[in-house]
Amino acid sequence: MTIRRVRIRRREKPKHALAGLHPVVSRVLAMRGLKTPPDYSLRHLLPPRLGGMDRACELLMGAISNNARICVVGDFDADGATGTALAVHGLRALGAGRVDWLVPDRFRHGYGLSTDLVGELASPLPEVLVTVDQGVSSHAGIALARELGIRVIVTDHHLPGETLPPADAIINPNLADEQFPSGALAGVGVMFYLLMGLRARMRDAGHFRNGREPRLDQWLDLVALGTVADLVPLDENNRRLVHHGLARIRAGQCLPGLRALLEVAGRNLRHVQAADLGFAAAPRLNAAGRLDDMGVGVRCLLATRESSARELAGELDTLNRDRQSLQQEMQEMAERQAQELAEGLDGELPGLCVFDPQWHQGVVGLVAGRLMERLQRPVFAFAPAENGGSELKGSGRGPDGLHLRDLLVDIDARQPGLIRRFGGHARAAGLTIDRSRFEEFRNRFNKHIQAIEFEDEYVRTDGELSAAELSLETAQALADAGPWGQGWPEPLFDGAFRVVERRVVGEKHLKLRLSPTERGPAIDAIAFRAGHLCHRDLPDPLHVVYSLEVNRWQGRVTPQLNIRHLVDDGGAAGEPPPPSRSGSV
Repeated sequence: MTIRRVRIRRREKPKHALAGLHPVVSRVLAMRGLKTPPDYSLRHLLPPRLGGMDRACELLMGAISNNARICVVGDFDADGATGTALAVHGLRALGAGRVDWLVPDRFRHGYGLSTDLVGELASPLPEVLVTVDQGVSSHAGIALARELGIRVIVTDHHLPGETLPPADAIINPNLADEQFPSGALAGVGVMFYLLMGLRARMRDAGHFRNGREPRLDQWLDLVALGTVADLVPLDENNRRLVHHGLARIRAGQCLPGLRALLEVAGRNLRHVQAADLGFAAAPRLNAAGRLDDMGVGVRCLLATRESSARELAGELDTLNRDRQSLQQEMQEMAERQAQELAEGLDGELPGLCVFDPQWHQGVVGLVAGRLMERLQRPVFAFAPAENGGSELKGSGRGPDGLHLRDLLVDIDARQPGLIRRFGGHARAAGLTIDRSRFEEFRNRFNKHIQAIEFEDEYVRTDGELSAAELSLETAQALADAGPWGQGWPEPLFDGAFRVVERRVVGEKHLKLRLSPTERGPAIDAIAFRAGHLCHRDLPDPLHVVYSLEVNRWQGRVTPQLNIRHLVDDGGAAGEPPPPSRSGSV
C-alpha cells in the first residue's frame, strides 16, 4: 500500500461492550456492528440451497455412478486455481473415478470457457464439464460444448449479463432471481457449496452406508486462500469459512502445496493470518496465471507429496520474482505517463488511462491498482494482446464509490463497438479494445469520470490506543479476533507520536522507534515502501494511521506499529474532512 497523507474519520464509539473479550477487541467488533462475540462454528454455515443445485447434483451423481469422464475448467487467478483444485479433490473423494481439469491460457484463450478452449478438449470428450469461477458469460463456448454432447455445469460468482448461457445448470449466488442470502462467495466458495450439496444428496441416496463419507472441511484451507485472494467481502459466512481454513493451516493440517507456498514465502504456519494468504501465498499463485500457465499453480495445490509441492512452489516463487521485476519497470513508466498527463491538466486527473506497447498484459492490473491507490481515482492500464494483432487488453481498478463494470456498461451503451469485450466487478474490470481506438476510449472514459462527483476520500480509524494498550497482549488479541479483510476491515488506529529513531531497512522500508506523546515506552514501527521519508522533515509530533501487529524476528516477539498513512493536519480526528484530494508522500 502506498503511504499517503490522508484525512481521517473515527468510527463512533460503541455504547455497549461484548462480554468476555479483550477491551480493545470488544470495542473494535462493536464498532463493526456486532452485538455479541462472533461464533464461527461450522454448524452455522449457510445451507447449500442455491438455484441450479438440484440439477447439477443430479448430473454429477449420474456421472459418478456411471464412471463418466468429468472435466473441471477453472480460471487463471488464485480463486480459479483453488476452486479447480478443490473440485478435483472433492469429486474424487466423493467417488468420481475419472476427473480431469483444465485452465484456460490467459494469452491464447482469454477469460472463460471460450470456443477455442472447448475445441482443445482432449479426446474422448468429457461427458460432464464443470466450470469454476467463470462461465456465466461464456455463451459461445457453452453452446459449442452442448453441440458436442457435453453436459455443462456452471459454477461462478461474477455478475451475469442480460442473458444466461445455455448451460444444463448454473450455480451463482449473484443471479438476478437467486434467493441465497450471501452474494459474497468467491468462486472457490461456490464450488465448496456444490460439493456440500452433492454430498448431502448422495447421503440421502444411501451412497455412504459403508460409513466412508468424506469430510469436506479438510479443504477449507483452499477455500480460505481463494476467498481472501479474490478480495470478496468477508461477510459472516465467508469469515466462518476463512476462520476454519486458517485454523487448519495453523494446526499443520493444510495441503502440501499450500504449506509449500507459505514456507517459500518465509511464513510460519503456526501464526498465519489472512494477510499472509493475500500477500504471500496468493501473489505466488497468481504469478503463474499472469506470466506463464496457471497449470503450475493447480498442480501445486493438487500435489500429494511434500517434495513435489516444494518443487512446484519454488517454480511459482521464481515466477513471482520475475513478475515483481517486470511490474517495477512498468510501474515507473506508468508513473511518468501519469505525471505528464497531470501537467497537461494543471495537476487535476479525473481518472487515468495509460498504455505502452512493451507492457505485459498479465501485469497491467497490478500497475493500475498501484496507481489507483496513490491517486484514489479510477485507472485503466493497457498492453498489447499476446497474439500480436490489433487488440489491446486493459485492466482497471477503482476506488470506493465507483462501480467500474457499470461504468464500462455505460460507455458501451453510449458508444457501441468502442469496447469489444468487457467484464468485472465494482473495484476491478477488464476490457478489450482496438489498438487504433485507445485515444478515443481514453477521451470517452475521461468524459464519464469528469461527470462523476467523487466524495472526499478519508480513512476510517478505530480511534486512539492508549500507551498501555500498545502492548503485545493487545496485538495478539486483535490478530486472534480475525479474519480481517475486504468488507470487514482490519483494525486501524490513529495517534500522535514523537520520532525517536529512523532508518531504512530492506533498501526501501522505513523503520522507526516512536514514543507516544502521552507517557509510555517507545515502540517499534515499520512503514513499508516508505524509505524515501527517512531523510525528509516529518511533523513533530507525527500523526499516523497504523495497525498494531505481532512482530516475530530472530526469536523475539514484540508489538509493532505498521504505519499505513500520515494524517493530514487539516483533517481533525472525528470531524468530516474538508474538501481536498489526497496525495502521495
